[in-house]
Amino acid sequence: MSQLPIDSVLDNVLSALRHNAQVILKAPPGAGKSTRLPLVLLQRNVFEGRIVLLEPRRLAARNIARFLAQQLGEPVGHTVGLRVRGETRVSDRTRIEIVTEGVLTRMIQTDPELSGVDLVIFDEFHERSLHADLALALSLDVQAGLRDDLTLLIMSATLDDGALSALLPDAEVVTSEGRSFPVEVRYQPIARQYGYESLVASAIAQLLEKEQGSALVFLPGVREIQRTAEALADKVSSDVLICPLYGQLSSKEQQEAISPAPSGKRKVVLATNIAETSLTIEGIRLVVDAGLERVARFNRKTGITKLDTLQIAKSSAIQRMGRAGRLSEGVCLRLYSEETFQRMPAVPDPEILTSDLMQLVLEVIQWGCAPEDLQWLDQPPTQHWQQALAVLQQLGLIDDKGSLTASGKQLNHLGVEARLGAMLLTAKQLDGNALSTACWLAAWAEEPLRGKVDSDLRLQLMQLTSRKGTHAQRAQQLAERVKGKLSSEIEAELLPVLAAAAWPDRIAKSRGGNGRFLLSNGHGAQLDTEHPLSAEDALIAVDLMSMAQGDSRIFTACPADLSVLQTQLPSLFSEQEWVDWDEQKGRLVAETQVRCGEIVVSRKPITQISDQMRTQAVLQQIKRKGLVSLPLNAKAESLLTRAQCAIAWDLPLTLPLLDEEAMLATLEEWLLPFLGGVTSTAALKKVDVYSALEAWFGWDTTKELNRLLPETFEVPTGSNYKIRYQPDAKPALAVKMQEMYGQAQSPAIADGKVTLVVELLSPAQRPLQITQDLAGFWQGAYKEVQKEMKGRYPKHVWPDDPANHQPTKLTKRHFKPDV
Repeated sequence: MSQLPIDSVLDNVLSALRHNAQVILKAPPGAGKSTRLPLVLLQRNVFEGRIVLLEPRRLAARNIARFLAQQLGEPVGHTVGLRVRGETRVSDRTRIEIVTEGVLTRMIQTDPELSGVDLVIFDEFHERSLHADLALALSLDVQAGLRDDLTLLIMSATLDDGALSALLPDAEVVTSEGRSFPVEVRYQPIARQYGYESLVASAIAQLLEKEQGSALVFLPGVREIQRTAEALADKVSSDVLICPLYGQLSSKEQQEAISPAPSGKRKVVLATNIAETSLTIEGIRLVVDAGLERVARFNRKTGITKLDTLQIAKSSAIQRMGRAGRLSEGVCLRLYSEETFQRMPAVPDPEILTSDLMQLVLEVIQWGCAPEDLQWLDQPPTQHWQQALAVLQQLGLIDDKGSLTASGKQLNHLGVEARLGAMLLTAKQLDGNALSTACWLAAWAEEPLRGKVDSDLRLQLMQLTSRKGTHAQRAQQLAERVKGKLSSEIEAELLPVLAAAAWPDRIAKSRGGNGRFLLSNGHGAQLDTEHPLSAEDALIAVDLMSMAQGDSRIFTACPADLSVLQTQLPSLFSEQEWVDWDEQKGRLVAETQVRCGEIVVSRKPITQISDQMRTQAVLQQIKRKGLVSLPLNAKAESLLTRAQCAIAWDLPLTLPLLDEEAMLATLEEWLLPFLGGVTSTAALKKVDVYSALEAWFGWDTTKELNRLLPETFEVPTGSNYKIRYQPDAKPALAVKMQEMYGQAQSPAIADGKVTLVVELLSPAQRPLQITQDLAGFWQGAYKEVQKEMKGRYPKHVWPDDPANHQPTKLTKRHFKPDV
């Protein structure tokens, strides 16, 4: 067996695993940590129980399982097993299980003690997938409370050592230097404009003409890969094979891309960031890096995920470059400037900060704890958490107290994400072929059809039922789990009901028959006006994407009848009184509305309007116009701003969310009790907003806020000056320089946690210096200020040692030093 870089530290790793419950292994791509270490653990019998290896990507999981099994001369499913979504190959003799796609989380939820498992390995942890972060948090909880004999190994090419060490202070760290041949880095910036892919193809072709070997090209997404492949076909010779590589390809197509080129041929593999670390592609000595990646970012306001094309992090650029030096000296051509490389962020944002947290929230609730009870590298964002709770409640999986409902408790054995689980459970209550249709819809939703497909969901599902493949296998697997029978018939009448059960926030009502719709979550969506569905009165938008500007774009939908949905899914509809001021008509509008979220299904006028309704109308007007319509005097504005700063600076205070959206959404909670007798916007001027905020925060919290973040600061002369607060900047204090003499260090508030930015003013109240390091200023730049100011303001005191001089508000003539 050939030597790999990991071999030099294997003994250290094995020793660490024998003596420590937590071990961190840092090793660059290609070191052999995924392919060598698991087999050595078996051969040396380090653990009696099973080993679970978590991979963030299915393609990598399948390839690692296949490679390890081949090394043992066995098929996958014997000693080496595989569990990914839709595929399980394990047996009684399995010792190593390669898992992914949240499988480890389900294993823990099903068996919290992880019976029979002695070691859990987190591979490629630097990718910081949502599943990996959650699985690590749960594993640490298992280790702390149930299995002190469970060992955890975190492996990564690049790790935030400080953050991980803080999370796992007792973990032993082992580092493998890796093996890499020299890589020559070249820069050839290409602007992202019309014809971009053609320019990329030309750069690839020119590199192939000058250099030997196959090339790996990193592009942001499928669209760019396909366009570059088309442009490249006419620019390279017949001995060059062009191989796309991305997640939506079949296993066979992906395998063809990463397998060695036939004799006498070269390959150009056009890949997304799927090829950064988890895969070894044979024969690569050239890398072309576009410096971009397509990242799914959750838009909390719309409840929809948006695909952003972003600049990669520096760590990703380094990993991509390293692919060229696996086998021999290589070349990395970066299609951006060296200056751009230097300005890249060090590491990418973890998914937990940018993704939809609905599945994570459901898993934590099912685990039976609050998010703060678990150990996270990054705490889940509070606003994303709250948004996820709202959708889970709408799906009927949790109650208004945040506890699992009967439906929520049934989800784990289904092995699907929350929306699809809610839909499958709804299907079990319906007649006819609902369960079979639900299984096809769930299989489609896990891997929607891409490319040139019709926007009509029913047509897409009919396309799936007519052919064999992974969708059919997954639908059959789900049918067996829910004890149903799969047929090739799609129940068109029940499809909207099933879709609404999964996506209640994406029920859509036409805004005029031109392809524009209002979603039940209150946001707009647009369908191609040429498509027949654009003329429908109502839809369920099952696949849509948030756009940079304007309405979200609907890719797939099915027509719906709101009256049928109201009959079949009554929990999605509510009746409520609605009172608002119609500024166009100049009168109060009061009506009883039947609503589906933000969609008004029907309305009935209310003739008897009470003062309470008029107050409610004032609230609606505030929500529409924003907080600017409230009478925020200086005292109230100061309290609100300082509270927002306390949240931004993570001070130990329990405060509600205080961005404008959150405050408007909770007006009934904090402002309504102070609107007694307010029946018009004119009467709003009398409302005491400060008292409303103080009551909302709580008197004790407000008192502590005033102590930690006071409105004023006492300077050395005894004077008090106002502190200028902004949540996105450090607090600032403007004061004449002479009054700060004797203040040796920068002043601080919040028990020393927050340093003030000091704006030192001249006797004429003009800024002389702005500093967060007063001690450094006194010892350094002050000398220059002193020289200039002595001449300009000779009547004022400019001592040689200001840090130890008596402060003063007086000129030399009146200044009398303390004796």
